[in-house]
Amino acid sequence: MKALAKFGRPADFGSYRFIDVPEPVCEDDDIIIEVKAAAICGADMKHYGVENGSDEFGSVRGHEFSGEIIQVGKNVTDWKTGQRIVSDNSGHVCGICPACESGDFLLCPEKVNLGLGYGTYGGFTKYCKIPGEIIKIHKHAIWEIPEGIDYEEAAVLDPICNAYKAIAQRSSLLPGQNVVIFGTGPLGLFSVQIAKIMGAVNIIMVGLEDDTKVRFGVARELGATEVVNGSKEDVVARCQELCGGRDSIGLAVDCAGANIALKQAIEMVRTNGEIVRIGMGFQPVGFSINDISMKAISIIGHMAYDSTSWRNAIALLKAGKIKVKPMITHRMGLSEWDRGFQLMANKEAIKVILTYDCD
Repeated sequence: MKALAKFGRPADFGSYRFIDVPEPVCEDDDIIIEVKAAAICGADMKHYGVENGSDEFGSVRGHEFSGEIIQVGKNVTDWKTGQRIVSDNSGHVCGICPACESGDFLLCPEKVNLGLGYGTYGGFTKYCKIPGEIIKIHKHAIWEIPEGIDYEEAAVLDPICNAYKAIAQRSSLLPGQNVVIFGTGPLGLFSVQIAKIMGAVNIIMVGLEDDTKVRFGVARELGATEVVNGSKEDVVARCQELCGGRDSIGLAVDCAGANIALKQAIEMVRTNGEIVRIGMGFQPVGFSINDISMKAISIIGHMAYDSTSWRNAIALLKAGKIKVKPMITHRMGLSEWDRGFQLMANKEAIKVILTYDCD
């Protein structure tokens, strides 16, 4: 079968190749699914167009995917063929660290993610194995897809759950408060929807000039009360103006990860305000962070989700409270993966769904 794979060790960037790989073998405790939909994520994009020169197979990529169970090992009793399932992309954890003990499996120091980790198979292929090892430790490594949710909606539950935990579980957002969200990717757009569900009054999305082409319009459709173009506007002054003044912003959510976003968030939130940082950057901040102390700001680092996030996000999606379709701008076969990645790189796409078309 064909697959989009990354070559090189996990720390290496780049070297995507569309190659032939063997079909996974179902051992006694494993589950094999036929992938029905897989989405391109920002974590996939950071390797696109970069060559590391390695010929060492790393992993089949694609960690946002859903599918149908086609085979179960003889020891598997909780799942059966024909069930529609979605993976939370965990493939290996230690099971004994504080993160695992509290159910935060994707915070385990030893975690290996399907579609991201070294030596694993993800969703950018035809068949994917859910290892029996992870199912024994983490019963909710996979979830059954309820009626009323299709495969492409289920495939993007990863960023939905991520946004849900960041705002609903990690922040102290109360109905009636104002929220500023930096970053117009799927995490940002799902954060807009979660903030709306939770009763935020003003939901301001901050992006850049490139986002005016597609993403600002979708942000408004999904619940953003206003959009701010950081390429042209004074972000701090404009957000405070839109929300009602200097002390009007209680929560900023940084889905961008750029240093300037963190700086602006610190400047704009009120005393005792909160910043939830989802996005990641890799450069020293290069500015004073004394306002964190002077304004008693809480900065909350956020990563991934837990089973509560999944249970509640699935319920919201089934109830129609979360919209996915406006964010799926392109659908194409896996063989067209390069075009899909290019559309993402140009910000012509928000979510690209790939389906296997290589038989």
